[in-house]
Amino acid sequence: MKHGVAFRKFSRTSSHRNLMLRNLVTSLFEHEQIRTTLPKAKDAARLAEKIITLGKKGTETSYRRAQGFLLKPEFLSKLFTTFAQRYKERPGGYTRVVQIDHRKGDNAPMALLELVDNPRDFKLEMTARAVGRELLTDKLRWKTPRGVLNNSVVDAHSAVSDELQLKVSDKGQLRSVTRGNLQKVLRYRGREALADISQKATAHIESLLARPILQQRTQVAENSRAENAKAPYGVAFPKTSLHAGFAVPGEVRPAGQLAKGALTRTGWTPRSRLRSANKGPPRPSAYTAQTLRPS
Repeated sequence: MKHGVAFRKFSRTSSHRNLMLRNLVTSLFEHEQIRTTLPKAKDAARLAEKIITLGKKGTETSYRRAQGFLLKPEFLSKLFTTFAQRYKERPGGYTRVVQIDHRKGDNAPMALLELVDNPRDFKLEMTARAVGRELLTDKLRWKTPRGVLNNSVVDAHSAVSDELQLKVSDKGQLRSVTRGNLQKVLRYRGREALADISQKATAHIESLLARPILQQRTQVAENSRAENAKAPYGVAFPKTSLHAGFAVPGEVRPAGQLAKGALTRTGWTPRSRLRSANKGPPRPSAYTAQTLRPS
């Protein structure tokens, strides 16, 4: 049994490994969102948490320790001003590691390492889209997409404000998981974040409503062009552009199936079952064929 194993070795010497992690943390403070392999992201996140804690202390000793760690001194002021003010009320958890895909070539797992509450917060973007989709799904239970457009687009700001007052286990317009993510995203943010996520959710609702209407208009224009040109037929445009991880409004499926690419609806029959159902009677064996052969 191994004891005292603090960090991964990465098949590098200690000096090379430490310099690599210092470079990752410096790049993280510069861009606030970087893409690297999953093991490197986990170790760099641990070091970034400690450096941000030094920035929150604001003492001369913490300044000298951070100065000896970061490779670019120009980001020291950002650490002791911007990050210290942003995470003043947050007790910890300044970084987020999100596994995204696998690298081409060696199939290494890749991850997105970011500082929470940054201007391009990944979780805020995904939560805003989930909020918009679920608000639209709740609206489509009683109205058609055309009726929703004719009346008014769903007011995401008031709906988000109401959902923040509920508990995670309460029943509302959003699922409990989405409500929990919404409350986590906005817990240490100001009123500007509430307006920002409401605007993003409304924009996503409008894009979901506009997509089928735009496709219908495109198909009508193509049919009219083919009719004027006396063509035998017009080009048939696809009605949807579904891909793995995408769900149309009003459709509720587990996220695991979406991530795996199971985009078909309920009642779908696999091809293997269709092939077995369409097969005729079983083929005779070699012995049966020989016995039936005329002499």
